[in-house]
Amino acid sequence: MSKFSNIKKELSSLEHLERELHLKQLQINRLLNITQAINNNVKEEGLYKMYNSFLSWEMGIKKMALFVTDRDNQWYCASTIGIDQQLAQQDITDKLANYQRLKNIDEENDHPLIKEFDVVIPVLHKENPIAYTFIGGFDKDEDMYNKIQFITTITNIIAVAIENKRLFKRQLEQERLKREMELASQMQQLLIPSSLPKNDRYELASIYKPHLGVGGDYFDFIAFDDGNLVFCVADISGKGIAAALLMANFQSKFHDLINKRLTLDHFIQKLNESIFEITNGEKFLTFFVAEFNTNNNELRYVNAGHNPPFLIMDGQNILLDKGSTILGSFNRLPEVEVGFEKVNEEAIVLTYTDGLTDIQNESGAFYDESLLKDFALKNYAKSAEAFNEKLLQTIDTFKGDQIYPDDFTVLTCKIFKK
Repeated sequence: MSKFSNIKKELSSLEHLERELHLKQLQINRLLNITQAINNNVKEEGLYKMYNSFLSWEMGIKKMALFVTDRDNQWYCASTIGIDQQLAQQDITDKLANYQRLKNIDEENDHPLIKEFDVVIPVLHKENPIAYTFIGGFDKDEDMYNKIQFITTITNIIAVAIENKRLFKRQLEQERLKREMELASQMQQLLIPSSLPKNDRYELASIYKPHLGVGGDYFDFIAFDDGNLVFCVADISGKGIAAALLMANFQSKFHDLINKRLTLDHFIQKLNESIFEITNGEKFLTFFVAEFNTNNNELRYVNAGHNPPFLIMDGQNILLDKGSTILGSFNRLPEVEVGFEKVNEEAIVLTYTDGLTDIQNESGAFYDESLLKDFALKNYAKSAEAFNEKLLQTIDTFKGDQIYPDDFTVLTCKIFKK
């Protein structure tokens, strides 16, 4: 072989090496650009575009599909190269679980989308997949191994960066929700009476345990100058902020209407109309309201689909179950019956929400109405405050280490003999 031929070969080898070095330099520069973009908090869409451009231009990839999860943890195709978009949108979720490590695509794979590719690169975070990149279209003489190694590196960087972005957003959303819940809880506490009346004719006492800080339970009272007492308890459908907002509207309507001194049946109809206007029938509430006349010892009430309160008097239990259907579901209540009881003896009226009778013990038994009635019959001679303290102790003993499953409210009215 001539000396000239050897020189020519060496020059060709040097040119090839120079091209390889130049390509590596381009790849490293693009990797630095992507890293800088991540540090500059570029949005997900921008990172997908950079990833797509890197694989297409620097790496010469002809076919690619990147799969990630959305906010509902559903897999979808976020970026493609050389793949029909309708084909890329096919659901391959059930196939992804088969790829736990970098793997060549089997020729016998029958899925039309997966058949387009040669290799799949899964990205795992704490052993959980967060992305899959499918790569295809390699030429026979390509340095497939080195390309895949570099693509694996860049895919991991992109996928982890996007996952971190989502985790950060989720954390911000959780913090915002936590703050909103705190504000809703504070608002709700302002709607609940902070002190209850006690005099020689009656005494009110309460237990109020909203679930997770914000709930749909409500109680209230109005003590009129003529000696009459109105008290109520309600259970609003739903939980959280929506229930708290409806409660705020309900409280405003309750006070506005009750201070007009309407008859109870008229009051209930007007209250129902107001709630229906606010919710358009999409929300409802159960409600119990009673008015005790201290001059003639008469107790009038309306029970709008609520758990029937107990009136304990002379060792007897009377269910206060007269009234109407729930409020807010119909623009007008079909019927309202006002209940009436004469209270000439010392008595207790025990009102509560269904969170009380939903409480279970460690054996799965409920603190049901029969247990509550037995407790009331044994303890109705106590003051309202002492009655509630004893009830709370009894419930805590009953449930043991079990948590409260729902909002839980008790409003107890002790009526003293005239």
